[in-house]
Amino acid sequence: MKNLVAEFIGTMWLVLGGCGSAVLAAAYPELGIGFVGVSIAFGLTVVTMAYAIGHISGCHLNPAVSIGLWMGNRFDKKDLLPYIGAQILGAVSGAGILFLIASGKAGFEVGGFAANGYGDHSPDGYSMISALVTEIVMTFMFLLIILGAAHSKAPAGFAGLAIGLGLTLIHLISIPVTNTSVNPARSISQAIFAGGWAMEQLWLFIVAPIIGAALAGLVYKTISPETESK
Repeated sequence: MKNLVAEFIGTMWLVLGGCGSAVLAAAYPELGIGFVGVSIAFGLTVVTMAYAIGHISGCHLNPAVSIGLWMGNRFDKKDLLPYIGAQILGAVSGAGILFLIASGKAGFEVGGFAANGYGDHSPDGYSMISALVTEIVMTFMFLLIILGAAHSKAPAGFAGLAIGLGLTLIHLISIPVTNTSVNPARSISQAIFAGGWAMEQLWLFIVAPIIGAALAGLVYKTISPETESK
């Protein structure tokens, strides 16, 4: 249970910190943080939680990460569904807190609410195919970074920093394409509040990250296996 509580809190913080920066601070007149600031915010949520709860739950914060680690023989399958459930609930809670904060401003409208999208709902008008390729490849690379940084032969103590910087880079690349998901829980939480088109396009941001993560787990298991598998 302590692992699930840690995943709940960590994923809540990821959504509140990352999506919160997009909703509350990205477009603030003159002083807004923009795409770069949002990218850094997402990376910082992972870095901070890696050192806060990494020793408790492994700090997955993402169903795709849990699936990728399982495919790479780094995570026990009996914990997979409980972790995913805790992550989704944590993400929705983070989005709920963000909604309560954002709605306290006069004239507030939910709008996109930092939801992920393609076509007319891509930040720069990218197609569904572009979004699909982006999310698969970015999640694939994210899992390679995680699997490598957390490997038993990797330098100790730096995994959280490497993973957080990796997520920052991924956002710098892909925010204009999809608003960056690489995380089904993050996408589900924002789509619930945005509704409409966000719910209709949500399937891509569940399927693509899972495909990318599963492929990364298989690849890394082949090129650099751990000594023990589950």
